[in-house]
Amino acid sequence: MHTPRVAAGLAALSITAAVLSGCSTTTALPAPPAAPILAPTPAPTPAPEGIPELPELEAAASDAPPPAAAGIGAGGVPVRPANDASKPPPPAPVSLEIEDPGITVRVVDVGIAENDAMEIPDSFWEAGWYRYGPAPGEDAGHAVIAAHVDSQTEVMPFARLKDTDPGSIVTVGLADGSSVRYRVDGVQNVPKATLDGSEVFRRDGPHQLKIITCGGEWLLDKGDYEDNVVLTASPL
Repeated sequence: MHTPRVAAGLAALSITAAVLSGCSTTTALPAPPAAPILAPTPAPTPAPEGIPELPELEAAASDAPPPAAAGIGAGGVPVRPANDASKPPPPAPVSLEIEDPGITVRVVDVGIAENDAMEIPDSFWEAGWYRYGPAPGEDAGHAVIAAHVDSQTEVMPFARLKDTDPGSIVTVGLADGSSVRYRVDGVQNVPKATLDGSEVFRRDGPHQLKIITCGGEWLLDKGDYEDNVVLTASPL
């Protein structure tokens, strides 16, 4: 999710056309993502008012326009139909709280960057929800939220993702003032080389929440983390 940092290094959390690599997550409905895409680590920003002094979230985001048609977009990233007027879109997530080990971050919606990777927010204090996939609280598919694990000098809130125990409660606050609650099924360290992006970004089947960051060993020669930490939670 970053570039080398003091003591460990950062790897850019990006979700490319098939798999999460670097500090990334892979995506691609049919196939897993390709190689990791690293993003520069911006300078730390002060914590927004009302957010606890947790480590900041690094990020690299761009506002690339979404593909016009439904299905698989550039780089193999699945996209939501642009002309589906059958029902109003669900409210977007605006906050994320994981009861144990105590992670609280703001959430913003993100799309696809120019490098065909999933965007990550610029603010260290925010996580990104992939807006072209299912939203938290929908009936089917996986809602995906991702954030960086560290910056050049500090660990971020998602550094504690790997310590989340099964059964912990996850609360996602929505833009309409309501919230959706999940129970953690488990947390896995998945080698980026084998992460199945089509499964992570699944748009059908039972609804689940996927929360992703980087983890495992920092590979100095690749400037990236070896694994992705993937938390899976089911709605209550």
